[in-house]
Amino acid sequence: MTMIIEAEGLSKWFGEVVAVNNLNLSVDARITGLLGPNGAGKSTLIKLALGLYVPSRGVIRVLGKKPRNNIALLQRVGYCPETDHFFENTTGFEFVYWLNRYWGMSRTHAREQAEAACELTHMTDRMHDPIDTYSKGMRQRIKIAQALTTAPDLLFLDEPMNGLDPKGRDEMYLLIQTLADCGIAVIVSSHILYEIERITDSVVLMYRGALLAQGRVRDIRDLIDRHPHAIRVETSDPRTVSKAFLDVPQVTKIEFEENALVVRTRDPNPCYALLNEMARAGSAPIDGITCSDDNLQSVFEYLTR
Repeated sequence: MTMIIEAEGLSKWFGEVVAVNNLNLSVDARITGLLGPNGAGKSTLIKLALGLYVPSRGVIRVLGKKPRNNIALLQRVGYCPETDHFFENTTGFEFVYWLNRYWGMSRTHAREQAEAACELTHMTDRMHDPIDTYSKGMRQRIKIAQALTTAPDLLFLDEPMNGLDPKGRDEMYLLIQTLADCGIAVIVSSHILYEIERITDSVVLMYRGALLAQGRVRDIRDLIDRHPHAIRVETSDPRTVSKAFLDVPQVTKIEFEENALVVRTRDPNPCYALLNEMARAGSAPIDGITCSDDNLQSVFEYLTR
């Protein structure tokens, strides 16, 4: 069986900075979570897999092939970066269409593939609107649309849930599952375990460029839940939102910021469930949810002592 990704003694350094350190890895799950705090080496590993970086040492194979300068392979791989690089006054359709033309597609094929990708990512109704009118979730979906137009076998998503509100996160979880059901292998980079747990039970843990652990989420969950979690809720009415957490026994502390509050909890799941319920019901204004690296950082430090 051909592995989705294989790394043998893989290292990448930039001057004196070691971004990936002697990594040995095999990935074959349909959806795999690539988990680690910021600076763990996740994005560097993805760029090595895309052939954008040359390994300083070791070997990486994607779908059984070395990716560097391998155009035939890269046409089988899609990539959705964390950061946006749009011409804001173009429409979503134009963005995807012209990238297809860059790949060498004919006008007709580029148009058909752009329309199909927008349909798959639920962007058909808004694909002819300017990108600068899109929500954060729409911008993420149109980035994924451009990554799908070559009908890839493998898709890399770098922090796809970053900055999304609860509704946007739910839509992203559903989209990732849909892509996997279509036969696409998906590797999702994140620094938040809860996000990964919603979409897969297969996880790769990285820390300081090295493989710390690989396996099922449930195998590492108990370790992570021993440490406090900090959830930052962006809201114009933090006092009202905070009252909802008073009866949650896992919450240890609530801190107030300007247009936000930070909920510290021993277990984030009841808090995320409560926030999702509040957002869907419209009972309180929730503009965004983010989770710091604190819980993962403490676990990784605990595991590497």
